[in-house]
Amino acid sequence: MYGFMVGAIVLTMCGNLMVIFSVLHFKQLHSPTNMLICSVATTDFLLSIIVMPYSMVRTVDSCWYFGDVFCKLHTCCDIMLCTTSIFHLCFISVDRYYAVCTPLHYLNKITVPVVQGFLAISWFIPFLFAFGLVFSEQNVEGIEEYVASLYCYGFCTLVFNKLWGVMSSFIAFFLPGTVMVGIYLHIFVVAKKHAQQIAQVSRASHSGCDTKGKISTKKENKATKTLSIVMGAFIICWLPFFVLTITDPYIDFTTPEDLYNAFLWLGYFNSTCNPIIYGLFYPWFRKAFRMIMTGSIFSYCFKSSLICFYTDVSWTSQKAVN
Repeated sequence: MYGFMVGAIVLTMCGNLMVIFSVLHFKQLHSPTNMLICSVATTDFLLSIIVMPYSMVRTVDSCWYFGDVFCKLHTCCDIMLCTTSIFHLCFISVDRYYAVCTPLHYLNKITVPVVQGFLAISWFIPFLFAFGLVFSEQNVEGIEEYVASLYCYGFCTLVFNKLWGVMSSFIAFFLPGTVMVGIYLHIFVVAKKHAQQIAQVSRASHSGCDTKGKISTKKENKATKTLSIVMGAFIICWLPFFVLTITDPYIDFTTPEDLYNAFLWLGYFNSTCNPIIYGLFYPWFRKAFRMIMTGSIFSYCFKSSLICFYTDVSWTSQKAVN
């Protein structure tokens, strides 16, 4: 178990660190969209070094060795960083919506100030939610006797009453998750409609019909695959944990500890998937990763940050299709 979890932590740490370095180092990747991707990578990286190692020890040994004060701080960081990561994914879906559905207005809609507002919301609301909930102890109101019966030396588990089991899951997952899934479904419908319109124009012009039809079908299939992976990874990783968070108080907290930990680590695994989904799916990130891993950036001396990854000025609309 330690070996498996250490591998997950290292993979999460390295993958997100490469996304952060790519965006910060290569000047052509300095864009409002990539600010969001860099920020979510930073969130997931912090989760891998601040939260996951201590959760690993607690999960494997079934004991908390780091004291009550650090238990509260760890719990706050856990809630905050996981919620922040989910909020980022929601705002990235908003960015995708404007890039696909209104590409001509994209640069006017998704500006640096707008993205900075997205980032402020993504960090500030989870911070208030996590630290306010844990230190106010609203989550244990009405179940104090049950929590007192559980407490012992080495105990560090967050318990929710019925109200906050529902409220926390709604704030941290179901609200941003519903927005995210709804937007991606709409994007898929629009992308499919665009592909059909392109195919109709190609047939009407009788010029390059087969070639354009194949390109249209290819783009449609690629959009379907990408959106399916994005939504599938998000739902599979986080839905079981938040459903458990809601139902556990109603079944008198009878959920086995191993099942709770398994669902929690499945949620953590979403932070491992994020750099793959939001990094490796884009050609310029793949090129940046390849250059970093092979060390070829050093062959450019001090000019590696000026490397050109794409030359088309309409790269934002192409990116949305990709």
